[in-house]
Amino acid sequence: MVIEQIYTGCLFQGAYYIESKGEVAIVDPLREPDTYIEKAKKNNSNIKYIFETHIHADFVSGHLSLSKLTGAPIIFGPNASLNFDCIIAKDYQEFKLGDIILQLIHTPGHTLESSTLLLKDVNGNKIAIFTGDTLFLGDVGRPDLAQKSKVLNQNELAGMLYDSLREKIMPLPDELIVYPAHGAGSACGKKMMKETFDTLGNQKKINYALRKDMTKGEFINEVLSGLDKPPEYFAMNVKLNQEGYDDLSAILEKSLQEIDYSDFEQIANASKSIILDVRNENDYVLGHIPKSIFIGINGSFAPWVGALIKDVKQSILLVTPLGKEKETITRLSRVGFDNVLGYLKGGFEEWKSNNKSFDSIKSLSAKFLFDEKINPLFFDVRNIFEHEDQHLDNSINTPLNSLNDYIEVFPNKNLFYIYCAGGYRSVIAISILKRKGIHNAINIKGGYPALKNSGFSSN
Repeated sequence: MVIEQIYTGCLFQGAYYIESKGEVAIVDPLREPDTYIEKAKKNNSNIKYIFETHIHADFVSGHLSLSKLTGAPIIFGPNASLNFDCIIAKDYQEFKLGDIILQLIHTPGHTLESSTLLLKDVNGNKIAIFTGDTLFLGDVGRPDLAQKSKVLNQNELAGMLYDSLREKIMPLPDELIVYPAHGAGSACGKKMMKETFDTLGNQKKINYALRKDMTKGEFINEVLSGLDKPPEYFAMNVKLNQEGYDDLSAILEKSLQEIDYSDFEQIANASKSIILDVRNENDYVLGHIPKSIFIGINGSFAPWVGALIKDVKQSILLVTPLGKEKETITRLSRVGFDNVLGYLKGGFEEWKSNNKSFDSIKSLSAKFLFDEKINPLFFDVRNIFEHEDQHLDNSINTPLNSLNDYIEVFPNKNLFYIYCAGGYRSVIAISILKRKGIHNAINIKGGYPALKNSGFSSN
């Protein structure tokens, strides 16, 4: 028996490859199917089942493409509403894989169809659970993401999740390994651990949502408190996962088009495209195409694109590090951004060497500000929890994921200073402000830690 977690850091997402006696099940696959097909082929095995623990909102799953290429059926839990052929399993239905069993347990609450897979070995021993977004490490799935179904409100879904955890999950043996669909950083929860698997027994001890003495009312209040607004691209990803999407191969064929510097700006204006620069933030600070938006592929790239570019149908032109064009298009497609028109041939250096106009960002060190006794107006673009934990005195929290809601807060004339935890998010924020005509922001090198270590007062 083989259990392999295939974790994608930029999405904070875990897919699973399970193999027994030449038969393979894939759980919650990403959009690109080759990884799973090649792994099965290397092991002389065949993909027999494709399980989805629920209809995902934060990424476009690979269930349809993988099924088309392998012939393996797609399996969802009860109540799943889908526009393609698949198996809608019954609660506690079993699926034989080699000499092991995968039992689907309906655990609604995050969504109505949310399910957990229980793996049993050849002797019937319970080995592991694949919990999707029902149970995370340190947290549980948000019950507010399925509200648009208008079937139940978030309080009713939270109550349903409480029952699922206590009636279906907590009675299982403590020694079971918990394999969730997401880890720390995902917008599908709020208190997730950095670890990507754990024992159920340990989670019963440390996970706030699994307290034995917790009432349903307490659970509902704690699970729903402090949630950020769901990213707007979530709804479109749900639709793609329910109704279908183009294969990644077709997206790459359409989008992997190089565009000469002499045509790039004209195409951007004619198509009303966003120019998305995905280089390192330090390179972007030194020089970039005017009105381009920075979201670097070295960070949580795809989720930030989804949070900040409101429409997945928005046409995009790319400025990438040389050789990263295909990777960038692939990672955009994971969150449903399929309308890339092409990329700048030769990258930004080609643009600059041909004397095209470019912009830059003023960036200062925290030590310089402190030594010069400058008393700046600080904006903190970290999230609410980071700001509440520690922040500079008198700083204004304008979280990056909601930056568009704070545009009127920023001064139009006087200089102001933006910081995050290290510099990635602050440069994203400044690029968005500059695109909107606000050019008086200064980036703080090293972010909050540098400011605190330089002597600025914080609490």
